[in-house]
Amino acid sequence: MQRDDIKKSLIVSCQPVPGGPTDTAEFVIGFARAAVDAGAKALRIESVGYVKAVRPAVTIPIIGIVKRDLDDSPVRITPFVADAEALADAGADIIAFDATDRVRPASIEALVKAVRARGKLTMADCSNLEDARTALAAGVDFVGTTLSGYVGGPEPVDPDIDLIRAMRALTPYVIAEGRIRTPEQAASAADAGAFAVVVGSAITRTEHVTSWFRDAVAAAYDADSLQTALAIDIGGTKTMAALVRGSDVLDEMTVPTAREAGPDAWLSVIADATRSWTDRYCRVGIAVTGFIQDGCWSALNPATLGIPDRYPLVDKASAVFGKPVFAINDAQAAAWGEYRFGAGNGGDLVFLTISTGIGGGIIVNGRALTGLAGHFGLIRGPSAGQSPLEDQTSGRWIAAEAQKAGHPGTAAEVFEQADRGETWAGEIVSQSAFRAATLCRDIQMMLDPTHIVIGGGIGLASGYLDRMRNCFAGVDPRLTPVLVAAKLGSRAGIIGVASLAVQGD
Repeated sequence: MQRDDIKKSLIVSCQPVPGGPTDTAEFVIGFARAAVDAGAKALRIESVGYVKAVRPAVTIPIIGIVKRDLDDSPVRITPFVADAEALADAGADIIAFDATDRVRPASIEALVKAVRARGKLTMADCSNLEDARTALAAGVDFVGTTLSGYVGGPEPVDPDIDLIRAMRALTPYVIAEGRIRTPEQAASAADAGAFAVVVGSAITRTEHVTSWFRDAVAAAYDADSLQTALAIDIGGTKTMAALVRGSDVLDEMTVPTAREAGPDAWLSVIADATRSWTDRYCRVGIAVTGFIQDGCWSALNPATLGIPDRYPLVDKASAVFGKPVFAINDAQAAAWGEYRFGAGNGGDLVFLTISTGIGGGIIVNGRALTGLAGHFGLIRGPSAGQSPLEDQTSGRWIAAEAQKAGHPGTAAEVFEQADRGETWAGEIVSQSAFRAATLCRDIQMMLDPTHIVIGGGIGLASGYLDRMRNCFAGVDPRLTPVLVAAKLGSRAGIIGVASLAVQGD
């Protein structure tokens, strides 16, 4: 093919959600044929197998890619020369690859050389203007905005029109791609000088499009979602209070949890600290470590935070704050927060928080399972019934192990030493990560979630998630949990409990 074959055209990316119900060759071929019938002039197809399947079904050009998750490189799109060669042999006309300035298995020059040897064209998926300059110097045929917003930091919502314009000043062969979800955005990309425009999720990922419309409809129907709640997260070491509307944290504060003082005192301290906010919220949501039943709070593991059994939390808090109160386990609240506004993307999920203790939450069919559901840290199988798993894995255990090894300090300090290469610290962190990873394998076998969202101060600490993933080396991919970092961080619990409180769940 020639480059002008796709000039001023729409390219449809036919990439189903991995593992989703449309992730089969039959569906991808169907997407491709439907796109051609509607006027698409090229397709973007992921995997050698799907390129082979689609090639006999269409005559228009195919941009081929392979996606891989590598342990030693953040590059995911066509990282190896062998991938590029296999795509070309499968029938792709253009081979696209990650062209970002990051640690990579193969150089851009090597990929270009391999593709040219097969008589095909190349497309560099870039994140910024400098990536495009480097790729053009290496001889690529097209540069794309594909990876803008995906190499660190929060993911943007809108397409990067400014980058399209900037790239157009370097070359006419700019392919606009990434977060183009409406006809108006596609037109804006063309107006900015794009040679061709790629649209993917908005056309071929039913799950994503459905979630966009579902959220819009839910927001319109649920006026309560616009209300502000006072969200309180009482943890084993600190208590957070925040004013939350939807996913927006309007104001927040943190106070130490005086463990010996008891829940009456904790509520009193928060009420005093937030007195100036009284007129700014309509409901109170409280997330706590432990077990909530009929508005009463009990400790399932007193070592995490000791409280009187069946403490009437909802009644006590209602009297203190003078407003309706909703209470739930903190990990269950965080699971709801990630489901509504974070890594769950509105789909069913299992959430695991690893912090002072270990907790979890399960969202099924749009509802948070309450009661004992998700208290994964309390299972006793690994210790033959002697103690809860969290007592051998959590932040308290990490600090205790460091003390035994002659290095007194907090869990955070142990992670700092591990990052500096201290063997003793690395061994403690790795042991904790191994036990957490084993728990995830058990969860996968019991519940078979699409992915497990990992949160908490330990779960999100430097290198911990990678250590967990390393424990799955050699495991059958069908049995391997897909671990995803929580997007809301330490705010997942307060955002989740605020959402539950305002909807009166």
